[in-house]
Amino acid sequence: MYNKKIRGPLVEGNKTLGQITKDVILPMDVRPGMWWFIAFGVSLLAALFGGYAIYMTVYKGIGTWGVNNSVGWGWEIVNFVWWIGIGHAGTAFSIFLLILRQKWRTSINRAAEAMTVFAVLSAALFPALHMGRVWLAFYIFPYPNTRGPLWVNFNSPLFWDFTAITAYLLISASFWYLGMLPDLATVRDRTTSKIRKALYGFFSLGWTGSSRHWIRYESLSFILGGIAAVLVVSVHSIVSTDFAVGVEPGWHTTIFPPFFVVGAIFSGFAMVMTLMVLIRKVYKLTNYITDNHMDAIARILIFISLIMGLAYLTEIFIAWYSGNEFEMFTFFRNRITGDYEFQFWGMIICNAFIPQLFWFRKVRRNWIWLLVVSLSINVGMWLERYNIVVTSLSKDFLPSNWVSYSPTIIDIGVFVGTIGLFACGVLLFMRYIPMMAISELKSVANIGSKKED
Repeated sequence: MYNKKIRGPLVEGNKTLGQITKDVILPMDVRPGMWWFIAFGVSLLAALFGGYAIYMTVYKGIGTWGVNNSVGWGWEIVNFVWWIGIGHAGTAFSIFLLILRQKWRTSINRAAEAMTVFAVLSAALFPALHMGRVWLAFYIFPYPNTRGPLWVNFNSPLFWDFTAITAYLLISASFWYLGMLPDLATVRDRTTSKIRKALYGFFSLGWTGSSRHWIRYESLSFILGGIAAVLVVSVHSIVSTDFAVGVEPGWHTTIFPPFFVVGAIFSGFAMVMTLMVLIRKVYKLTNYITDNHMDAIARILIFISLIMGLAYLTEIFIAWYSGNEFEMFTFFRNRITGDYEFQFWGMIICNAFIPQLFWFRKVRRNWIWLLVVSLSINVGMWLERYNIVVTSLSKDFLPSNWVSYSPTIIDIGVFVGTIGLFACGVLLFMRYIPMMAISELKSVANIGSKKED
């Protein structure tokens, strides 16, 4: 049970139920500031640059990337795993806290779920591009055909990724969309524009707010939540198995599935914090996304950071304790020291040390520090994926195969394009969809707030 005397109210400012509706819908009713148009323009340019890079990839082939015969996986797989990790945030944040009956999730879950959908869409581009011939991507769809006794190649990690991404995207998008039905109906009933009334009326699926609708809505939320909770664990476990089934030094380890799942939640929660800091400052929603909310996310990040630090130490210890010269070379001569020591120590500092600043209450309640630490975590998690993918492939068992790896402008362009796609999606979400669940905020408004007369 949430104790308001200890942790403070979930909705500050003694808001009435009517004021909650007005405040949440206000960003949709007024023209956005110049910052929104500038941010959307920059994001759109980044997405167009990514579109050009994708065009060059399809037209000329993946030879335009920095990959070679030894490092067959480069920036694209690094970015794929990074985006999938961020995509775990919304579902993990919303589902686990829903199942655990944590009421403080109500101000944050909507934006976190939206972020999940856009991140997974960004991630979905990379496996298709990595096939080399994108026009044959339908080969991984399980439908009846005449190409052999099996519909698809079940031995291919590409098919594992396709299955994981498709299932996760469908359940995440469904959970996010169906959770918006009451709020879309609220916008429908309040707007005076005939076009908006028709659009929001169509997407609200005839919601009336009757007891029958609410009973089915709440039951469906828990059903989808139970399914999504399993997918949160299974999806990134499948992605980690792409690596763990190989025999490359640094990959062939049983720690990868839990390690990847925890890392995904870590990067995802950090991105949630980044998004929440920006939303509460730009839209002045500090009465709804309070310091106590940010404090709670920061405490979770401290805990996960300790787990990540332990996982890094475990990897190093097992490499030493095994006595395997290839594992020891990969960790001690190619990561801790060697060509990739900058990436390794950047990962350690960003993921294991910098988040420890959240032990200090002043840091947890300072929006600049929250932004700096959350961004550093996502930089560190990107470096972690780079360490896993590139270092093991660049120097394998045979010194004659050793090569250096560096990305090309096309690699960078594809990544920048996905960042632009993600940012465009988030900005459109802020403009046209209620950023917080109005109905859920009202359900906790009596905690520390007066009821509407």
